[in-house]
Amino acid sequence: MAKVAFIGLGVMGYPMAGLLAAAGHQVQVYNRTASRAQSWQRRYGHQVYATPRAAAEAVDVVFCCVGNDEDLRQVTLGEEGAFAAMAAGSIFVDHTTTSASVARELAEKARANGFSFLDAPVSGGQAGAENGTLAIMVGGEQQDLLKVRPLLECYARAVTLLGPVGSGQLCKMVNQVCLAGVIQGLAEGLHFATAAGLDAEQVVEVISKGAAQSWQMENRHKTMLQGQYDHGFAVDWMRKDLAIALDEARRNGALLPITALVDQFYSEVQAQGGGRWDTSSLLARLSNLRPFK
Repeated sequence: MAKVAFIGLGVMGYPMAGLLAAAGHQVQVYNRTASRAQSWQRRYGHQVYATPRAAAEAVDVVFCCVGNDEDLRQVTLGEEGAFAAMAAGSIFVDHTTTSASVARELAEKARANGFSFLDAPVSGGQAGAENGTLAIMVGGEQQDLLKVRPLLECYARAVTLLGPVGSGQLCKMVNQVCLAGVIQGLAEGLHFATAAGLDAEQVVEVISKGAAQSWQMENRHKTMLQGQYDHGFAVDWMRKDLAIALDEARRNGALLPITALVDQFYSEVQAQGGGRWDTSSLLARLSNLRPFK
């Protein structure tokens, strides 16, 4: 059994750290909101620490899942950051969805201090984190991944090394680009079915057996048709992720016209007060538009 730290007990980190604890590993946790960490401690019984540095003291692996680039810098760097306590030969595994550039920046700092860094963003949402079925996209060295793979498999069904540090984040950008297009297509399809006078549930029953099938269709069409969006991956988070992808595309020359358009559609959902709605709320935006002429 390993001695590890987990920094960030949000929607994803809370169950991920819990599955590590349930597997018998010793888990030291830190969360910026102390009440959240205390709730986790009451459930799992492991030690809570007041700073990232304290949580990262004398552990083999530090896992992290926070909000964005700056959140990641805050919990890793400085006198109270995790990097200040990490021992030579240990490994930092970052599950945050960030830019590839911050992953490379922190990997250099880790290397200078004698430990390793893996960028390892995840896909699968809250349900995947709770059920241990996440897909993890990894950037870094193969020998480091081999050491932590048994730990990652506590909450993942697929762990794939894509290349050097930063590759995991680049793969996550591809994931979000594809997801944005799929959700917009599903929203338009359901909107069209309703406008055409069809039974949208029946339509989905038919087309989900063919080439149009997707995870979003199977898992979100019912709540979309019911106008229920108080669950799942928030629009605010999706816009953060799409901004990262669009920024990277400006660097590498990739053309992402549909991604840029869907990002603007999400900004309209935010303007409707839907920043915390599930990403499937693109249908809510369409329901407020005039019918096609």
